[in-house]
Amino acid sequence: QVQLLETGGGLVQPGASLRLSCAASGRAFIAYSHTMAWFRQPPGKDREFVAAIKRTSGGTSYRDSLKGRFTISRDRAKNTLDLQMNSLKPEDTAVYFCAASNRGLITSSLAQTQQYEIWGQGTQVTVSS
Repeated sequence: QVQLLETGGGLVQPGASLRLSCAASGRAFIAYSHTMAWFRQPPGKDREFVAAIKRTSGGTSYRDSLKGRFTISRDRAKNTLDLQMNSLKPEDTAVYFCAASNRGLITSSLAQTQQYEIWGQGTQVTVSS
């Protein structure tokens, strides 16, 4: 059974950068066979879409408010799904989750949590001065 493990979270000051990684156990590398995504859950709020990457085309999709600051990518050499986060703001504080779907999702479905059947445990990102 595939399990996802997120790493790279932490406490940073506003304006800093962080790079999150998601690795899969139980299977060599799923980022090219699965649609992969990052979601986040701010304190006291629902889980929300951050970014996704399509399994075949590698096409990406982002939450509108994060475009230009966050970048999702796949690293075949490291076997990870990554999320580069720049110019972090206090409102980016959340638990960040990696998710995978074994289906090729259409763009309009990428932001829907119910489309993903595999989830990691999450990594905490706190942006505070």
